[in-house]
Amino acid sequence: MIDYIKGNLVELTPTEAIVETYGIGYSILISLQTYEALEGKEAVTIYIYHYLREDQELYYGFATKDERELFELLISVSGVGVASARVILSSLSSEEIRQAILAEDINRIKSVKGIGAKTAQRLILELKDKIVKGEGADLGSIIKVGNNTEIEEATRALVMLGFSRTSISKVLQVVIKDHPNAKVEELIKDSLQRL
Repeated sequence: MIDYIKGNLVELTPTEAIVETYGIGYSILISLQTYEALEGKEAVTIYIYHYLREDQELYYGFATKDERELFELLISVSGVGVASARVILSSLSSEEIRQAILAEDINRIKSVKGIGAKTAQRLILELKDKIVKGEGADLGSIIKVGNNTEIEEATRALVMLGFSRTSISKVLQVVIKDHPNAKVEELIKDSLQRL
């Protein structure tokens, strides 16, 4: 699986980025959020969602892991495909999408081209609890202090042990305040004692 592609931005349009790395040019479909983040840059890192079907192989790219995780959450909803999810992410910011779902704002979600009332209701119904639990959000956007790489590793380990992202986020914030330079093992051990 490809996690990200890092290289030179050769071409950029509001819907596509072409990134060259080691002599290979990757055509990557993007949202307007990602377009705005990449505009004016030469060297880029784009986080990839690899879409593979019998007759099609596409790369969807995102400027942040947070946007990619939200995209994956959106396409988990019945009736929302990759094209619809990209339109949603192009019409609303990641935070606006989360807020609309949490506030059950059907009209805000329906304002996105191609999203009707039934799909908006389904998005709210299926994703509200997941968003409350912290799914579809990169932990780096939840926790703004400490070493993000170590925080992400600790979070992955704790999620694998069955804890929710919301609980992990709250506990890790406390652990990091107490021990700002803690290593991954220490973060996990301290968190386990508090969860």
